[in-house]
Amino acid sequence: MDEPTTKIAVVTGAGSGIGRSVALALAAAGWSVAVAGRRAEPLEETAEAAGDGADVFRVPTDVTDPDGVAALFGAVRERYGRLDLLFNNAGTFGPGGVPLEDLSYEAWRSVVDVNLTGSFLCAQAAFRQMKAQDPQGGRIINNGSISAHVPRPHSIAYTATKHAMTGLTKSLSLDGRPYKIACGQIDIGNAATEMTERMRTGILQANGQLAVEPVMDAADVARTVLHMAELPLEANVQFATVMATAMPYIGRG
Repeated sequence: MDEPTTKIAVVTGAGSGIGRSVALALAAAGWSVAVAGRRAEPLEETAEAAGDGADVFRVPTDVTDPDGVAALFGAVRERYGRLDLLFNNAGTFGPGGVPLEDLSYEAWRSVVDVNLTGSFLCAQAAFRQMKAQDPQGGRIINNGSISAHVPRPHSIAYTATKHAMTGLTKSLSLDGRPYKIACGQIDIGNAATEMTERMRTGILQANGQLAVEPVMDAADVARTVLHMAELPLEANVQFATVMATAMPYIGRG
């Protein structure tokens, strides 16, 4: 079968922040984009921002619900017949500033359910579709974090799930080899979104001080994801780190 002329993507957490920026970048590059998120209204805003000529398919989805994830990928398969890209982006930091010893089980479980289990469910559904379709194959890009390398204070749930995301990425890469399914991970530091608003007013550092940190435009992340997405399946960016240049990451701060 000939290669399709229009590429099909699913972007989770597409109602705001990095997910919205990536969805807009893909749509502007001619992709058909299924945008998923818990709330319908932000997805509508993403679709409106893409413009009238863009093919943006809104599918409200809770990624922690296996039936909801199955419905998302079933709807994409019914509408488009195939899937070329999953940007596994939906995530949550959890309660900020809570010391490890005070973190509730419910808060821990909430972060794990969204960041790790939700990513697994979406990756599994995408993998099944990519393996079964003709032409076979596709690409999965997982949104990690620089927390996949270095933690912040009071971030044990988020950091643990982002380390786990690296294991998910490596296993998907290995298991996808026979089926032309490529998987890479983008680790992002201080993109300007609602989640990083604290960076601009002062955030706890490892030495116990509060400090304002530099941020970068989320569109700079989206350009990197687009580059990864548009590589031929014979090539893969396995891991990429995109961060605000002067943030305290390299060296000792």
